[in-house]
Parts: sequence; structure tokens; C-alpha cells
Amino acid sequence: MTGFDSHGMLLGMILLIPLLGAVLVGMASRWPNLRETGSVLAALALTFAVWSLLPGALAGERPELVLFEILPNVPFAFKAEPLGLLFAALASLLWVVSTIYSMGYMRGNNEAHQTRFFMLFAVALFAAMGVAFSANLLTLFIFYEVLTVSTYPLVTHKGDEASMRAGRVYFGILIGASIGLFLPAIIWTYALTGTLDFVPGGILEGHLAGPAVGLMLGLYVYGAAKAAVMPLHRWLPAAMVAPTPVSALLHAVAVVKAGVFTIVKIIIYVFGVDFLFATPSSGWLVPVAAFTVIMASLIALRQTNLKRLLAYSTISQLSYIVLATAILAPLSQVGAALHIAAHGFGKITLFFAAGSIYTASKKTDITQMNGIGLRMPLTMGAFAIGALSMIGVPPMAGFVSKWYMLGGALQTENYLAIGTIILSTVLNAAYFLPILYRAFFLTENVAPPREHGEANWPIRLALGTTALLTIAFFVFNGPVVDLEMQLVETLL
Repeated sequence: MTGFDSHGMLLGMILLIPLLGAVLVGMASRWPNLRETGSVLAALALTFAVWSLLPGALAGERPELVLFEILPNVPFAFKAEPLGLLFAALASLLWVVSTIYSMGYMRGNNEAHQTRFFMLFAVALFAAMGVAFSANLLTLFIFYEVLTVSTYPLVTHKGDEASMRAGRVYFGILIGASIGLFLPAIIWTYALTGTLDFVPGGILEGHLAGPAVGLMLGLYVYGAAKAAVMPLHRWLPAAMVAPTPVSALLHAVAVVKAGVFTIVKIIIYVFGVDFLFATPSSGWLVPVAAFTVIMASLIALRQTNLKRLLAYSTISQLSYIVLATAILAPLSQVGAALHIAAHGFGKITLFFAAGSIYTASKKTDITQMNGIGLRMPLTMGAFAIGALSMIGVPPMAGFVSKWYMLGGALQTENYLAIGTIILSTVLNAAYFLPILYRAFFLTENVAPPREHGEANWPIRLALGTTALLTIAFFVFNGPVVDLEMQLVETLL
């Protein structure tokens, strides 16, 4: 379906809701309660709109919205396909929880420019929805850039020298990669094929061959630097100077997910998995993804600042998704999609816990957290759930996605992928379990700056919700598997 039918109009509403939310937040800047109520209502409306597409998608519907033509055969267009719908459903749901959390965090820490924060958060979700539902490469690129521009002021929110320096790294790497690598790849694709549409099975076969395939793949993978594949990963730990709700947005809700989503979507819909991995020059992707998984885990082992540890954990976990896509097996393709959701639930829980600790105690260093589980049992209990999910322990969400990824690697006898998944799981345990041991089994060795318990109720509510979602996804992942199997079946 194209044009302005009812399903297409719903896609249009999904794009408009976050923008309207940003406007309403700005209008209510003088009334904080009204401003934050408007943020929550916009997030709930977006979630309802996105999730209302799921029943039709499971029945095989693929609604489209075509607005106007940008170039010949390249419209400004949107389409709800399984992978994009999963990304949008995850981002919209986590926006609700993130907004509630942000209310507690921003007020609890007396952060400045709170209206600007909530407005830009909404604009970032608008961009994420555009990325998720883009029907072609140029539409995706436009929203990908809007996402970078809208999140830059969030990274530099504090306005101090450290924040501005981090912002320069953030903006320089992401914009430099997208303009210098991603855009040339799009132009090259259009010159070869005359189209930029996302088509199951790809559009490049018969137009590109030999070493040029590997080069094109490199332009796309490193052009989508939000995926943080090494060596274009430095922006992610640099951005940890931002407030914790921004870190959650970067790591779990929108930004990094937009990066890996873009890579997965390009592999499936632009190259086509059969064509890409039948071409020897593309074989570099599996070892590069494996290297990123292991190296980022090793760097995480050396971190003492909690948010920096979580940043390197994210770099590692993102390359799980790239690795799973590159394995070229039906189970691993499903595993990649599942890990987008599993990592979202688990990692946002971990960042929420880090922010809860900071709000209640102003502690940021792991060495300061001896015995904190006794003062903050809810926070550290939720942290434990998120950590165990990242390790891949049942009954947590991360176990499900790792199970599918490992199954795909075994199907194809990809021993590098098998070894990477096993070794990285051990490394995940090596940097998360000592934190839990400190929190619950050691006594405080430094007098706290003040007596404290848990953080305020919005933080506790959001933290408890995402922890429960991390467990619930272990049991209730069937619709996601069914939806992504529809995509896999089109590739067989």
C-alpha cells in the first residue's frame, strides 16, 4: 500500500507524535509538572501507535507511506517491515520508561536546561522512528543525520569543558564517518543500480563484484559509526560525561541501535546475504566483529568508572549483532534481531542503576561500591538482573539471543564465531560479577558522603520496570521470533 491509506497515515502519525511532543514540552517550559506529563503522554501515544502495527505485521502486512520524490526512483518513503518494526517497538517502549526515569534524575540532581533536554529527547525519538521505518537508503540517511544532530546538545548538556570536548569527539566521528563514508556508499549504490530501495535479497547483485564488494561493505559498516565497530568506537566512551538518561538514550533506546540496525538492514536489503557472503572480499566482517567483541570486553575489565565500563560493554555487545548477521544462518539472523531487544532491556537497566547510585550517593567509581547493595537493594538487584542478562544467564533476555546466535554459528560450523561468543561470555562474567560481589558481600571501606538509601520514586519505578522486562523477554519472546522468521523466510 502506498500514499495516504489508513496504514500509511498511521506511519505518518508515528513520525509526527514525537515532534508534537517536543513542541508541547517547549510550550510548557514554565510548568515542570505539565512539561513532564506532556513528555510521558507523547511517549505513551508513540508506543500505542507503533505497537498497533504489530498484529498486522505478524499477519504479513507491510504498510507504506510515500510522500514525494527526492531523486528519480528515490522517494521520501517509509515502510513497516519486521526488522524496523522491532527497532521502533523497542525504542518507543523504552522512551516511556526513560521519560519517567529522567523526571527523577533531572530533578534529583538539579540539572539545568531540563526543558531543552526533554525537547531534544523527543526529537531524537522522531529521528529513530524515521530510521526504523525508512523505505530506502536516502530516507534513512536523512534521519540518521537528524539523530546525530539532535543528540549532540544532549551529550554536551552540562556545558563544561569535559562535556564540550566529548561533544567534539562525538560529533566529529559520527558526522565525519557518515559524510565521508556512508554518503559516498549511497551515491555509489545509486550510480550502479538506479535505486536505493530496501529489497529482500538486495539490489547490488549483478552490479558489483570482486574486491569492490568488500570495499562497499567497509564504507557502509564504518560509515554507520553509531554501531561502534572498532576503530570507530571512541565517541561512545567519550559521551559518558553526559547525564545518565542521555547515556541510556545513546546505549539502549536509539543511537547505537540505529547504528547496528542500519548495518543489519543494509546487509539484508542492499547487499543480500547470499550475494554478500558468497563474495570472498566480504569475509573480513566476521573477524573484525569478533575482534571488537573481545577487545572491548578486555578494555572493560580495566575500567573502574562504572559508566565507562558499561560503555565498553556496549561496544562489545553491539558487535554481537554484527557478528550474528555475518554468520549467514537463519538462527543467527533471528539471534541478531533478538539481541537488539535483549541488549536494550538489559543495558538500559544497567545505566538506570548507575544513575540511581549517582543520584543517591554521588558515587561513580566501582571501588566505592563496597556494600552498596545493602543500602540500595532494589538498585543493585536490578543491576544484577541486567548484568546476568549481558552475561547470558537464564532466565534473562540475553540468554535467548545468545542461544540463537550460538545455534546459527554451530549450523554453519563457524568456529571463530563460536569461540568468540564463548570467550566473550566468560569476559562478561569477569567484569560484572566482581561488581556484584563488592555490592553484596563486602562491607563499606569508605565513609559515605552522606547517609543514603534508594533514589527517588521515578528512578525506582523505571529501574524496576526495565529489570522486569529483562526477565519477561526470556519467556515472552515468541512474537519477536515469529516476526523475524518472516524476514528470514524471504531470504531463503
